[in-house]
Amino acid sequence: MSVFEQIAQLKVVPVIAIESPEAALSLADALIEGGLPIAEITFRTEAAAAVIRKMSQERPALLVGAGTILTLDNLKAAVDSGATFGVAPGCNPKIIESAQKMNFPFVPGVCTPSDVEAALSCGCKILKFFPAGAMGGLTLLKSLIAPYGHTGAQFMPTGGVSPTNLNEYLATKGVIACGGTWIAAKDDIAGAQWELIASRCREVATLVSQL
Repeated sequence: MSVFEQIAQLKVVPVIAIESPEAALSLADALIEGGLPIAEITFRTEAAAAVIRKMSQERPALLVGAGTILTLDNLKAAVDSGATFGVAPGCNPKIIESAQKMNFPFVPGVCTPSDVEAALSCGCKILKFFPAGAMGGLTLLKSLIAPYGHTGAQFMPTGGVSPTNLNEYLATKGVIACGGTWIAAKDDIAGAQWELIASRCREVATLVSQL
C-alpha cells in the first residue's frame, strides 16, 4: 500500500510543531494508542529532524511525515531523517522536482487555480489546500475541485479544519484527508498531555469509522 493510500485510509493527519526531541516517543505512543498512527512533523522548530528520526526509527507503527518543507535543506533533512512523505504550504517547482528525483512522496500547497495548475504541471496529484479556513474553506475548495477534479487532483485541506467541520470536509468528493492542527497542539505537548492527545485521536478515529 502506498503512503497516499495509507493517508487516505486514516483520513486525518495530525500536523505537529514539537520543540523537544525528548517528547517524541511519548507523542508517538499517544497517537498510536489513540488509533491515529500518523504524524506530520513540521519544520517550524529546530527539533523537527531529530523528532522525525526518533519516531521513524523507534516507532515503526507510526507513519511519519515532514511538514513545512520550504527549502531544499528542509527536504534533504526530511529524507535523511526517515520521513515517509513531505508536505509544503506552497508550490515550489524546484522542491517538487528534487523530491521526485529522490522518489519521495511530496504534497505541495495550493490555494488558487494557478497554484493547482502549477502543481499538476509538475506531476503532483495530491495537493494541500492551505490555509483552508482563511481562504474560504469548503466554498473555495469546492470551486477548485469543480474544474480540476477530472484531472485526478485530490486535496488535503489544512488550516481551519476542526472537529466542528471535519465531517463536512471529509464528505466532500475530492478530499483525500485533512490536516489536523488541533490534535496535538504545542502547549499540550509541552504539558505532557498525552491522554488528552490520545483522546482526540480516538474521537477522530471514531468519526472516520462512521463515514
